Amino acid sequence: MKKIIWLFLAVIIVSCNSEPNDFVTIKGDLKTEGIDKLQILGNGFSKEISVNKDGSFSDTLKVTDGLHLISNGNDRATIFLRNGYDLTLNFKEENINEGIEFEGNGAETNNFLEKKRLFFMSDFANPKTYFALEKADFEDRLLSAKSIISKHKDEAPNLDSLIVEMDENNDAMFFKYLETNYEKMHANAVRFSKGKQSPVFNNYENYKGGKTSLSDLKGKYVYLDIWATWCKPCKDEIPALKILEQDFHSNNIEFVSISVDKPEAYDTWRNMVKDMDLKGIQLFSDYNFDSEFITQYGINAIPRFILLDPEGNIVDADADRPSNPKLRELFLELGI
Repeated sequence: MKKIIWLFLAVIIVSCNSEPNDFVTIKGDLKTEGIDKLQILGNGFSKEISVNKDGSFSDTLKVTDGLHLISNGNDRATIFLRNGYDLTLNFKEENINEGIEFEGNGAETNNFLEKKRLFFMSDFANPKTYFALEKADFEDRLLSAKSIISKHKDEAPNLDSLIVEMDENNDAMFFKYLETNYEKMHANAVRFSKGKQSPVFNNYENYKGGKTSLSDLKGKYVYLDIWATWCKPCKDEIPALKILEQDFHSNNIEFVSISVDKPEAYDTWRNMVKDMDLKGIQLFSDYNFDSEFITQYGINAIPRFILLDPEGNIVDADADRPSNPKLRELFLELGI
């Protein structure tokens, strides 16, 4: 009888131990000094985690399963949390956004997401690197990209089901965009390839007075910012653009912002230029998105950035944004 009782108790203990926790355990060691707290943000979830003086932290969280941000202000990274996970976060560099390697229960899904993050930060995620290619090379590049993604999935056979569906949808959208738009975008890439003469604009109103044409800027590199007052991504680039303009202010380059606002937003444009103390040359296009310069470049989404050389030839018809460090590297490479 005693043996039966002990056996029964053992079964209960094993059963209890096998039940997953209904919370997440998360721990790690930051490489950045002076941080006293981190924040975890998710769907209807927010919690601050205390960080010890040596950079270590540990906490338990009751979350809604899904994607979350681990954040130190503007320094942040995406992680996937599910109740029952027991994660150790190993930060690659001082900044959180430079990457994390994960250990423990939940590591497979999160390490997969880190690999996908790196993929979408690489040139394989840059449509320009596909559209500039001839058809056969385009097809080869597609196969290479799909092979990399397939390898990442093969290395994560137990990927969380929530991520599987989301990831498949994202990949399908990405490759559909490339395949659907190749013919049109390749034609544009050839038409506006490096060294080709740029379309021109004439007599755009200058915020400081008078009219300005592209020909007035000959002899200098020209970095064009096509934007509008209603465009949030455009306005998000303004701080970086102002810093860039300040750093290269005395160099052989003009920073030209062309508003494609409609005429009824004219006063809004003037007020925003003043209130935000926008630098460089601020112009108002003649017919917003229907302006000849805009339509010749085929611009139908903003912000759009274009870099021209001192002769008015195209350096990059779809240049990097001011917030991208690669743009500054290009300026230095060109001797600007």
